[in-house]
Amino acid sequence: MPDNLRTEPRIEDPDGFYAALIALHDGLTDAQSALVNAELILLLANHIGDRGVLDEALAIAKNARDTTT
Repeated sequence: MPDNLRTEPRIEDPDGFYAALIALHDGLTDAQSALVNAELILLLANHIGDRGVLDEALAIAKNARDTTT
């Protein structure tokens, strides 16, 4: 699989973004939080647009989950 996915840190103000991400879930039920996460994932996936990059991200995420269980 080609290395098209950029995994180096690139987020401006990562701590601020993390705080905003956590705040996004304040007051939500687990189901609402899952829907917000799904919507965010789909918005960002659409922004990326490149199916190869998205497939690589899916594989990396699956591998991370498989190694932590």
